[in-house]
Amino acid sequence: MAKVLIIAGDFVEDYELMVPFQALQMVQHEVVVVCPSKQIGDTIKTAIHDFEGDQTYTEKPGHLFTINGDFDATSASDFDALLLPGGRSPEYLRLNGKVIELIQAFVSQDKPIAAVCHGAQLLSAANVIEGKQISAYPACAPEVTQAGGEYVELEATQAVSDGQFVTAPAWPAHPQWLALFHELLS
Repeated sequence: MAKVLIIAGDFVEDYELMVPFQALQMVQHEVVVVCPSKQIGDTIKTAIHDFEGDQTYTEKPGHLFTINGDFDATSASDFDALLLPGGRSPEYLRLNGKVIELIQAFVSQDKPIAAVCHGAQLLSAANVIEGKQISAYPACAPEVTQAGGEYVELEATQAVSDGQFVTAPAWPAHPQWLALFHELLS
């Protein structure tokens, strides 16, 4: 089975980290979560985003998630695939040069990459989606198009695959998004 890297940070969306982490392990993939400036055993705080009829999502405190990998020792060559959850963390993780270099290495090695919701901010910042169909939370559409990607507007329960990329607008797409990603891993 595959060894999957997840890059996360404080206030990552709870479901977009927890569900893939557990679901991918359930189908026998090894899943390692890293965070810049955090060590194995440290925790990150998550946030729960919900869709309650407002003009944007609401945000509530989530859970503590324990990091199980060493960011400083992480290399794309040690993994088969990359997963980028959304939430608030991508907005500041995209400012970290090593995060961007890692994403670019996964792309150059043609390894599967799954991104959901605001995870597309990391793909856009890494400048790796030119000409690719990419979905994301609608507020990230301008970043996708500015990075040369083709923003795909989908229902919240849908996902899109284009080459090595599997993307979706938000956590309600988990069944389709994770199924498409699992296909690329198999």
